[in-house]
Amino acid sequence: MESLVEDGMLFVRTERILNTMIKMPLILAGLIVVAIGMPMQTSFSSTRTLELTTYSDGSTHVSLQLDVDAFLPDYDLILFGPSVDNFVAVGEEGFLLSSEIIENQATIDTLGSSSIMVDYDIHDLISKEGRVWTFSLDSPTDYTLLMPSNSIIVGMSTIPKNMEIMEEQTKLELSSGPTEINYILGTPQNQIDTPPQTTPSPTEDYTVPIIFGGLIAAGIAGVTVIIQRNKSKLSKPKIQAEIISEKKDEEKINPQAIFDFRPDMREDDKKIVKFISENGGKAFESELRKKFLQPRTTMWRAVKRLERLGVIEIDKKDMQNLVTLKKDLEEEE
Repeated sequence: MESLVEDGMLFVRTERILNTMIKMPLILAGLIVVAIGMPMQTSFSSTRTLELTTYSDGSTHVSLQLDVDAFLPDYDLILFGPSVDNFVAVGEEGFLLSSEIIENQATIDTLGSSSIMVDYDIHDLISKEGRVWTFSLDSPTDYTLLMPSNSIIVGMSTIPKNMEIMEEQTKLELSSGPTEINYILGTPQNQIDTPPQTTPSPTEDYTVPIIFGGLIAAGIAGVTVIIQRNKSKLSKPKIQAEIISEKKDEEKINPQAIFDFRPDMREDDKKIVKFISENGGKAFESELRKKFLQPRTTMWRAVKRLERLGVIEIDKKDMQNLVTLKKDLEEEE
């Protein structure tokens, strides 16, 4: 600011004052934008993939991959309902992440992971009225949906982006937003179709052919009995050889070979492997829970951990999880 005195009057130049007054609002606006942008960056997250698989018992398996902020200590995930089982969260290094579920929200410890895989079963997405089952979901992102085996879709609220048949199962690619699918569980075609039956005409006389055919059948039966008696001694060793061969196949599943393959395996996991081996190489997850007195979530995490180590396989059988020891361990390395 400069001032000039002329004839006893004071003149003040206001150019710098005006420039300062104009710049101050711009500076304040920039600070506000930065302050708003910072929490947006720290809360960054997105769903990379979302896959749903429905089963004939009305349950749905949810599998999703999340991109999260690695600098956040934990991440809050909104689930598709409160009826959740077998919840498992895995970090990008393959480590199990601890989590806490309250109603339909899961809080996951990130442990510095920027990508998290989440799997869980839920019972809130499917309802039934009569023979018709209804799948309902308001998804925040695009996803794929695998329908149950032999299911027949009878109504849809939206048009899928793609549809394909995979071994008697329909796979749909659906867009984000609300979706409702009505379907029924059908019967395989080979159980519906019955071969036509024919009856002889009442006007024809079959008395003589029946008597003659009976004599022939009696002779054939007698010959068959004699042949079977002569072959019985030869068939028994063959059956015994097959049983011994099956036992040898079971003996190939050696738990010690698995322990040598994975020397860093936990002791509680070794006990599970040993029990499955003694059970013929297979066991249902429910049997494992009863044997080791573990809750469903704890045992599911142990089973998934063994699957990632490449020593077991998990299959669905009779609406249960069947755990099978792998024989070809070298191929998994």
